[in-house]
Amino acid sequence: MKLPNPVLFSHQQVFHQQLLFCLRRGVLPRKKPELQQVLEHRMREQHKQSELALCPPSDMEVKLYARTENHAAGGYELEKKKRSERLQNIPEFVHVRGTLKRTQTFS
Repeated sequence: MKLPNPVLFSHQQVFHQQLLFCLRRGVLPRKKPELQQVLEHRMREQHKQSELALCPPSDMEVKLYARTENHAAGGYELEKKKRSERLQNIPEFVHVRGTLKRTQTFS
């Protein structure tokens, strides 16, 4: 057997070679390599996406999606705008009176 070069010798490289050897022989307990696990996970996700694309969304899902879009896009801003318009329609003296602090009068 050839002696390893101490400059090029790497413990990680030896460990990787041992793992590959054990995997080929089937010594490891039914554990797939990480790359194979990732590829299988991606294939499962693609399969789920294709199944979801085949069946149309239900009416409830469409309404929920529209509601969340409305809420996220501008429902809050629209409500805030309406509130500010209501405040603008109030006469100024009513608005000022509402902002004043309550003072006690002693008799």
